[in-house]
Amino acid sequence: MPRLTTAEATVETLLRHGIDTVYALPGLHHDPLFDAFYHAAGRLRVIHPRHEQTAAYMALGAALATGKPQAFAVVPGPGMLNAGAALLTAYGMNAPVIGLFGQIPQADIDKGFGHLHEIHDQLGLVRHITKWAERIRSPQEAPTLVSQAVWQATTGRPRPVALECALDTWAKRAEVVLPDAPLLRPAEAIDDEAITAAARILGAAERPIIVVGGGAIGASAEVIELAEMLEAPVSSYRRGRGVVPSSHRLAVDMPVGHRLWKDADAVLAVGTRFFIQNGSWGIDKDLKVVRLDIDPDEPERLRKPDVTLLGDAAPQLRALIAALPKHNRPRKSRAEELSGHRAWLAERLSRLEPQVSFLKAIRAALPEDGIFVDEVSQIGFASRVALPIEKPRTFLSPGYQDNLGWGFGTALGAKAAMPDRKVLAIAGDGGFMYQVGELATAVRHNLAVVVVVFDNAGFGNVKRIQQQHYGNRLIASDLHNPDFVKLAESFGVASFKALDARQLEDCLKKAFALDAPALVWVPHGDVPSPWDMIMMPRVRG
Repeated sequence: MPRLTTAEATVETLLRHGIDTVYALPGLHHDPLFDAFYHAAGRLRVIHPRHEQTAAYMALGAALATGKPQAFAVVPGPGMLNAGAALLTAYGMNAPVIGLFGQIPQADIDKGFGHLHEIHDQLGLVRHITKWAERIRSPQEAPTLVSQAVWQATTGRPRPVALECALDTWAKRAEVVLPDAPLLRPAEAIDDEAITAAARILGAAERPIIVVGGGAIGASAEVIELAEMLEAPVSSYRRGRGVVPSSHRLAVDMPVGHRLWKDADAVLAVGTRFFIQNGSWGIDKDLKVVRLDIDPDEPERLRKPDVTLLGDAAPQLRALIAALPKHNRPRKSRAEELSGHRAWLAERLSRLEPQVSFLKAIRAALPEDGIFVDEVSQIGFASRVALPIEKPRTFLSPGYQDNLGWGFGTALGAKAAMPDRKVLAIAGDGGFMYQVGELATAVRHNLAVVVVVFDNAGFGNVKRIQQQHYGNRLIASDLHNPDFVKLAESFGVASFKALDARQLEDCLKKAFALDAPALVWVPHGDVPSPWDMIMMPRVRG
């Protein structure tokens, strides 16, 4: 058995689980861990940003882009709290992120002595925003707990996990047993009765519809095959976008899904919280509901569905595809019907200018397999219903947390994990300033992310609400901004300015050709609201 420090055992176990990059900021509580990182050079890459929140956001972006577990490391107390927003977002987005947190000396934890970065019940705090969290107390525990962390993050419903370790424990040395292989995943169970019941409902339906979320990302082929068997439109929003390519004849954006909802007689919801449809659009006795989810708590959270399929989307859908022919009615093409709905959507989107023209410029410059990172902004909101997406994991959006400032760091992580892909992040001037210092990280680590800063000199959504609902009593919604071109150039980042969609497309093509970090500044005025295309009214139930 090798004789290793706790830090060395942790690093070796991460490597044996295929985790070869850590997004991390150093500090006293992690000195032995970073020394272990140093000795793993050539096998382990360490990317250090300028803020703890970005370390966690980068791990999140890498996890979303690859679907694989990713790790970050920050000091305790303030470092842990700074990373908390990203962990919370990862929890909401079902992302397999592993946080490594430092701690004060083990014997003094929760004693209140006033150690550097001491915080009461750090582990308890972290457990509120993770699926699982534990403390490493010895070198011998490290391999088991790291293996357990990876297993927890990636099995069942993927979600972030955390490990903390005291600064004196990191340096302790002992003989350890390293894992030969990752822990085995549980075998997928198929409930034949539930599959048959679902096949009967969907096969008998005249106007079925499929709704997909992030849990369907790994089942793109199965969703498409089933949709074609049922001639069922597939509606997606945010994380589910790209499961069925936007160019597919049965793919519909959420506004069209809403138009179809009132006449649908059966719905299959795959890997989605189904919150908008369940809570806003409405369900009545004439709509049969089949839920497929890996989390047993999710399907009945708002109402009990007619049938629940529990498990990973791909094998469950393959079983459903096999069972469906016995129960499936003859189908006519819905091409003409859906063509009419798409024409309606195109006309409605034509009023959403200049956002739609900007998005067309982005789509023209970004390859189909390029990764687009949505940010909380006027253009970001529009992108969720107006930007065509052809492949899974190429539209990264912050889920129900919808936290301002998440985008640039997330995009850096996506690029670090997928260096051969083009990565484009958008941001408003408000959100971008949360992480503007990470331009230095992009240059330092040669992360060729192109960020487009749409600058309306304010928190645009807040301003609109104050204008429309509070008698134009504007407060704390205006912003003073730098010249973003000059600012980016001071970091050594190639910079461009675009005043319209045509210029934006030209600047983006030039920026991507550089294969280096780049920024495009797009100053603009007030834009029309996209919210009637997103917050749509109840239509049944």
